[in-house]
Amino acid sequence: MDTPRVILAIVLSLAVLVGWNFLFPPAPRTPVAPENQTAAQPPQSSPEASALQAPAASSALQPAFTAAGKRLTVETPRYRAVINTAGGILESFTLKHYTTTIAPDAPPIDLISQTSLAKAPLGLLWDLTPTWTGAWQVQGGDLTLDTTQSGSIQLSTRLGDLEVVRILRFQGDSYAIQEEVRLTNQGKAQAKGQLSTTLASTGLSAPDDKYNRTQIAYLANALTQEGDPKDLQAGITSEQPVRWGGIESNYFLMAAVPTSGDMLLRAKLEDGIYRVALADALIVDPGVSQVRTLTYYLGPKTEADLAAMPGGLSQAIHYGFFDVIAKPLKRFLVFLAAHTGGNYGVAIIILTVIIKILFWPLSHKSYKSMDQMRRIQPLMAKIREKYADDREKMNAEIMQLYKTYKVNPAGGCLPMLLQIPVFFALYQALLGAIELRHAPFIPHLPGTDIVWLADLSAKDPLYITPLVMGATMFLQQRMTPSAADPTQAKIMMAMPVIFTFLFLSFPSGLVVYWLVNNVLSIFQQWLLTRSAKPAN
Repeated sequence: MDTPRVILAIVLSLAVLVGWNFLFPPAPRTPVAPENQTAAQPPQSSPEASALQAPAASSALQPAFTAAGKRLTVETPRYRAVINTAGGILESFTLKHYTTTIAPDAPPIDLISQTSLAKAPLGLLWDLTPTWTGAWQVQGGDLTLDTTQSGSIQLSTRLGDLEVVRILRFQGDSYAIQEEVRLTNQGKAQAKGQLSTTLASTGLSAPDDKYNRTQIAYLANALTQEGDPKDLQAGITSEQPVRWGGIESNYFLMAAVPTSGDMLLRAKLEDGIYRVALADALIVDPGVSQVRTLTYYLGPKTEADLAAMPGGLSQAIHYGFFDVIAKPLKRFLVFLAAHTGGNYGVAIIILTVIIKILFWPLSHKSYKSMDQMRRIQPLMAKIREKYADDREKMNAEIMQLYKTYKVNPAGGCLPMLLQIPVFFALYQALLGAIELRHAPFIPHLPGTDIVWLADLSAKDPLYITPLVMGATMFLQQRMTPSAADPTQAKIMMAMPVIFTFLFLSFPSGLVVYWLVNNVLSIFQQWLLTRSAKPAN
């Protein structure tokens, strides 16, 4: 095995994997994210909008939601919700503990924007016919709940011979909204149709955020996440009943969890709005009632809150291929932060040091093997030159050289390969952890009032950390045994420039991790260089 080539391949692979989202961001979207909006107000006009349907269905126009009913307010320690009694449409859902920016006077996030309100979030449809256009009666009023209280609102209407009753239940210590829908056939003929509940959002992340995209997610046999605008504009449908489905970003989630019946999911990006509908086909005989129950979740993607939800909603927190490694690392990071005054920057540094210590023997073996390979490079070059026309003989002589000097050609790359899963797991965990959103490390540049690392989920506004990180990578390259091939050596030396360019827009928490890891690697290489002995 040619170790320099393997190392080069690994480094290039890291560059491609880390830089892919930067070089090939998703297609730009026009919707305004809720983080850039104030509390939503009902639309002043009533434009036509198509009801969410399966992709193969025709685009039958249906009236958009209009604010015809009374507004009821549900106030809890976690959120403030505004429910319109015309169909139970959710007009506003403000998260009290999450603000739009890090500014002291920043307003709290409202998951419902004025634009998405036109698509009737939390609306009910019967056989693709909106129910919110009818006359609704209400039982209950405004609710103010503390963490020990719960309350409910009941809404009812008639669709011909079909009586529709919605009961929405709220809890003061949860982001969940429980719903019971009861359909009673008071006529003489059998009623058949699809009962659908809808979610709508103009996006749960900024449109230009390459590392935090809004996407549709649902869980059937496996978790499916779709963020490609072209696919969503065409529409997607689950092939099997879902355990839950919704709209998500790295940090926030709007989801519906069926707790009775078998509901299929349909989703679409329409007029700049992400729309999700969960539908169940029902047959209601005369004099009979059919009941369906769901639980909605509108809030942050925090492990404790999602774990309390039914339907495996906790799986909405997923960190990619190395999820099984990423989640324990994130939990340990949260544990460290709890013991460092809540400073996640310090926690990232401590976690990086611990990981480096655990992998110290492997890294040491890798550096030592690379140094041994460097020492026999002149002899390998002579063998290649001598047997240039006899590849079989050349390989045999090189293998003999390895045996003579007791060099393992795979010794430099295998320890590095073992560390890559941990690296990418931590990379994904830091990228997706809501705990890092608006989490400060060094809020101001020391000795000044200049805002610096005040939000570990945002890029370094002064670009200090990525530039220092690039310098440490350059120093590492200077300390690492160079490849025999001049072309390979030049490519390796170009890596610091490439990575610095990529890291300029990276969330600063990721840059801090990589910077600290580089510093520790430099220290380890320096120790190895000091203790190195001449080859026999």
